[in-house]
Amino acid sequence: MKYVLILMLISCQTFAQDLVPYRLYNDKGKEVSFKKMIQSLEGYDVVLFGELHNNAFVHWAQLRTLKALHAKKGNQLILGAEMFERDNQEGLDRYLKGEIDSKQLGEEVRLWKNHPTDYAPLVDFAKKEGLVFRATNVPRRFASEVARKGLDSLKLSDDERSYVVKLPFDVSLDTPGYQEMVKMVHSGANAMNFVAAQAIKDATMAESILQVWAPGKQLLHFHGDFHSKDFGGIYWYLKKARPELKVAVVSIMESEDADLRLPQKGTQFNLVIPVDMAKSY
Repeated sequence: MKYVLILMLISCQTFAQDLVPYRLYNDKGKEVSFKKMIQSLEGYDVVLFGELHNNAFVHWAQLRTLKALHAKKGNQLILGAEMFERDNQEGLDRYLKGEIDSKQLGEEVRLWKNHPTDYAPLVDFAKKEGLVFRATNVPRRFASEVARKGLDSLKLSDDERSYVVKLPFDVSLDTPGYQEMVKMVHSGANAMNFVAAQAIKDATMAESILQVWAPGKQLLHFHGDFHSKDFGGIYWYLKKARPELKVAVVSIMESEDADLRLPQKGTQFNLVIPVDMAKSY
C-alpha cells in the first residue's frame, strides 16, 4: 500500500507539471512572477505588449496587465492598439464617450473578427475608467498598396496624410526582423515592398504613440508580437525618434516543452506559453 501511494504521488506531480499554463522570464533568462513584472513595468514610459492574435491566454494576460498598471498609474495610463486604424479614431472615441453602443461601434469602426472576445474587454475597461485609447495603425488599404506597388506608389490626399506616418521615413534592413522577412519572400523588389508595408505599419504606430504620450504618462500598446520582436518594429522607430524614451517589450513565445523553459533570448519580459493553448479562432 505504501508503494502504491508513492506511485500515485509521483503520477500527480508529473501531471501537474504538464499543466503549467505559462512562465515569465526577464531579459537575463531568469523566471519572474507577474507581480515582479508589473513592478518593473511601472517605471517605463511605453510598454509594448506583443501578442499572438488568436491566443486566448495572451489576451487574458493583456487585460490583467492593463488592470494592474491602471491600479498603479490611474488616469496617467494611455492605451493604444494595432487593431484600430487611425481613420477610425472618431468612432472609437464616440464609443468610449458612450455616444454609441457596441453594435454601432461595429458599423463605424473596422473591427477585427475576434474583437468581441479579445479586444472588447480592453476597450470596455478604458471606457469604464475614462482612459484615452489611441487608434495607432495605418489604414490597411495603404499598407496593402505599398506591399503591391512599393512605397513610392503611395499618393495621399491632404486628409489621408494624417492617417500615415510622415513621409518620407526610413525603411531599413537594420531593423530587427526585417531581414527575416526578406528571406521569407525570396524575391528582390517584391521582398522590399513587403518590408516597406510592414515598416509603414510600425512607423505609423510609433508616431501615433509619440503624438499622444507626454512626460509623466505611460502608454500601454497592444500589437502582434512581430511588431516589437527582438526590439524591432515599433520599438526601433520609437528609439530612433526618441532615444531617451524608456520602452519595455513584453514578448510571446510558444513552446512544446512541458516545463516551458525559455526557448531563446528575448526582450525585457518574455511570456512562454504551451503551443496547444486555447485559440479564439
